[in-house]
Amino acid sequence: MTNEVEAAQQEIIEEFQFFDNWMDRYQYLIDLGRHLPGLDESERVDENKIRGCQSQVWFIAEQCNGKLEFRAISDAAIVSGLIALLLRIYSGKTPQQILATPPDFVRALQLEQHLSATRSNGLASMLEAIRAFAAEALQAT
Repeated sequence: MTNEVEAAQQEIIEEFQFFDNWMDRYQYLIDLGRHLPGLDESERVDENKIRGCQSQVWFIAEQCNGKLEFRAISDAAIVSGLIALLLRIYSGKTPQQILATPPDFVRALQLEQHLSATRSNGLASMLEAIRAFAAEALQAT
């Protein structure tokens, strides 16, 4: 039985297979990022910033009924699209699901080959932050 994180990853992998080339995939990422809800100025503070991203990324994690809810935004279009993917995969999932499921979508979509080194580092930093939030939530229970 696949868990919800695996199912969300598979859904995204299938969506990306509709696109013939990376220019279309980049455009899709940008479009996904445009639909992210914004964060209040009070949330765009240093303690909510993800380190390791060239662009500015603010990331907020909250626990609700045993699940983690993530909200995030970036000042860069493609990074916002990557955030949209991460939120679809991980937000609303349990810490156990997050920690038990490797981010296979990164390899399946060939993101590390098609993103610049700084964007790949930023994606890795965001994934690391999500896993850290999940580990922290798990320890608190």
